[in-house]
Amino acid sequence: MKLLLTALLLLASAFAQNDAATKVKENDPPADVPANAVRSAVLTMGWRAGQQAVWRTDDGVTHILFEFNDRGRGPRTVTDYRFDRQGNMVGETTRGHDYLKAASDETFALAADGTASWKNRSEAGSLKTDGPAYYVGMFAPPEDMALLIRAALAHGGKVALLPAGEARVERVAERTLEENGKHARVTEYAVTGLDFAPSYAWLDDSGAFFASGDTWGMVIREGFETAAKSLVDAQQAAQLERSRALATKLMHRPDRDLQILNVTVFDSESGRLVPKQDVVISGNRIKSVAAAKEIRGKSDADVIDGTGEVLIPGLWDMHAHVGANDGMLNLAAGVTTVRDMGNDIDDLMGRRKRIEAGDEVGTRIIACGLIDGPGPYQGPTKILAGNEKEAREFVDKFADLGYPQIKIYSSVKPELVPVIIDEAHKRHMRVSGHIPGGMTASQAVEEGYNEIQHANFLMLNFWPEVKNTETTARFTEVAKRGADLDIHGQPMHDFIALLVEKHVDLDVTLSVFEEMFTQRPGVISTTYTAVADRLPPQVRRAALNGGLPVPDGQDQRFKDSYANMERMVKAMYDAGIRIESGTDSIAGFALDRELEIHQKLGIPAAKVLQDATLGAAQIMSKDKELGSITAGKLADMVLIDGDPTKDISAVRNTKLVIKDGIIYKPAEIDEELGIKP
Repeated sequence: MKLLLTALLLLASAFAQNDAATKVKENDPPADVPANAVRSAVLTMGWRAGQQAVWRTDDGVTHILFEFNDRGRGPRTVTDYRFDRQGNMVGETTRGHDYLKAASDETFALAADGTASWKNRSEAGSLKTDGPAYYVGMFAPPEDMALLIRAALAHGGKVALLPAGEARVERVAERTLEENGKHARVTEYAVTGLDFAPSYAWLDDSGAFFASGDTWGMVIREGFETAAKSLVDAQQAAQLERSRALATKLMHRPDRDLQILNVTVFDSESGRLVPKQDVVISGNRIKSVAAAKEIRGKSDADVIDGTGEVLIPGLWDMHAHVGANDGMLNLAAGVTTVRDMGNDIDDLMGRRKRIEAGDEVGTRIIACGLIDGPGPYQGPTKILAGNEKEAREFVDKFADLGYPQIKIYSSVKPELVPVIIDEAHKRHMRVSGHIPGGMTASQAVEEGYNEIQHANFLMLNFWPEVKNTETTARFTEVAKRGADLDIHGQPMHDFIALLVEKHVDLDVTLSVFEEMFTQRPGVISTTYTAVADRLPPQVRRAALNGGLPVPDGQDQRFKDSYANMERMVKAMYDAGIRIESGTDSIAGFALDRELEIHQKLGIPAAKVLQDATLGAAQIMSKDKELGSITAGKLADMVLIDGDPTKDISAVRNTKLVIKDGIIYKPAEIDEELGIKP
């Protein structure tokens, strides 16, 4: 999707070669990178994680080495660009591996007659261009943004994109930077046409790449690393201006009571539809829910005719990592509340304040505090606990900020797990997470986990010999072994009984593993299948990339492992364990797919909808205010076509969304995001 580092860092699927010798070798630059190459640092939450090196050889070819390490994941590519005498890019070759450690070999060529041709593992095509056009490499390095910006500026600020689309470039701001005796004059550009919203990049006075990224990850010229925050702040200022304008346009505030008449209401308490209801909203509260009147007088309220449609409570996504566009994507899909399972504290709290103030379109956000341990596979967080004192202090910090839950990540030392749980429970906080390396899910539950994230950790419980689960072995070993796991054997029976006894909830994120284990390059991801033709062209391309690289002869085994994962989750549901509606993936669209998978397992559609509304609110102790369409509760609800108690896919047919009494029209939001009707 994005060409910037942030999108790579947030990919849910991953694959890595984990032996130390391989990692050292991959992080060494090739011997032919000259000393005078222009180098940029790749920063993850402020930590150096890799580099970009750019140099030019006597044959006129520009070479770029790009590599970084993100918890054992990350690309390592060398890209060669060739230009004609006018400076137009006429050839590109990329070789190496991508973030998923799959081959990222790619070629592009522009012939003298204007015929462009390209090939990568997901695409192959050609067309005759009738004017300036720029090929967006599927595996292009950050430097590619500078080339694209220069190409657009050379043609009045816009340029056609290959294979499809158009990029528009706008100059946003300028900065003079001074770091360690070095000076740089840089310009910020906003690029539209690559994603749902503008992407930002900084060029120096010569037009060379200087920086791109955000709070999660930044690529920036070496020697100016400490300036990264100031550039992110400048980008956020531009984003805030845009957010305020969109909020004014998209947030419709009734100036009197709002009536939704003659609508069928989903009763999330009983799981049934109640026909012919009138729902009245006053301010941000539900004023009344009653049988529809047969004879109506003149109304002193705004009226919406709900005849033939279904009104459901606002949906919850119980596993999010909120980014800049997620609020709009979620609301367009009827998601009114998300639980953020790990984010930069300042960034998340700032976003929540802007949403509450009406300066940004977004959902309700329930924040969960992520704690990891320091080490080579530490997560993208600044909260790293290496001892008991730090562990307790970080829990208290999150508690003081009002966070209701702690999430333990994969590199936490096993001996610190009971410490974190003890402190969190003292502060009346829930505890959940990954299962740290060296532990099993059963051990984490015995220590006091209230909830487990991701179904792969449930499977790993049965292979205690796989101890390095802080690495990407937590994906690859499940893909290789999962097909053979006995879902009906005594070990599984005992594990399920333990989960039931300890009242553990499960945030299974099955859509992540469906994509990771079953998606293949060149085929649209199941997450996007229903909407692929509506997406912006460059966003749609991301849906073709494939999941985990599959070793020879393992294709069916990977698919069988995912199928067995589904069977395991269904067995846990049948035992009475609560299955949450969480995604850890693209906002809005992924929740639709997650709910469809839950029904596919054999969970009744009405129960799936209950879990995604009232059930989620109950887990987070918010059911007195949210989760049902009940007089006195907050006015979060979604008007849809179709019967979601029979086919949960009906939730895709959102016609109107109300959050906190404010009306949002999905068609308007989609138009702003570049999504077709």
